[in-house]
Amino acid sequence: MQVSFYLFETSTEPQAHSACRLARKILKSTKKLWWYCPDPKQQHLLDELLWSFDSSSFITHGIDCHMGQICISTQLPQADEWIVFNFADTPIPKNDYITHSIEIIENNESTKVIGRDKFKYYRQCNITPRTFKL
Repeated sequence: MQVSFYLFETSTEPQAHSACRLARKILKSTKKLWWYCPDPKQQHLLDELLWSFDSSSFITHGIDCHMGQICISTQLPQADEWIVFNFADTPIPKNDYITHSIEIIENNESTKVIGRDKFKYYRQCNITPRTFKL
């Protein structure tokens, strides 16, 4: 499993907006993404944001819907191979169905602490995360 961290060092853009922009870019080279989001309230926020994020290019999606380009779910995938955006405060354990985990770390101290803990966890699992500073 690959892990990529996207660290926002100066931008104050919310995680959800960053995820939409990054998803649009990644979907040019892959067919489907899984957004792991254990918080139902945040799931609905992400769902609404994807409806309105870019009026010129709609991204098909749904909550627990595997038919669109993005599946937003409280569960991790249990079939196929997925690129997973992790919206949880905990790291994603190794899973045969996850090829790549993406961690978006907002520019605030509380999310940076969570990000550091996730980074340490992945390193302990012998995964070398890639880091992109934005």
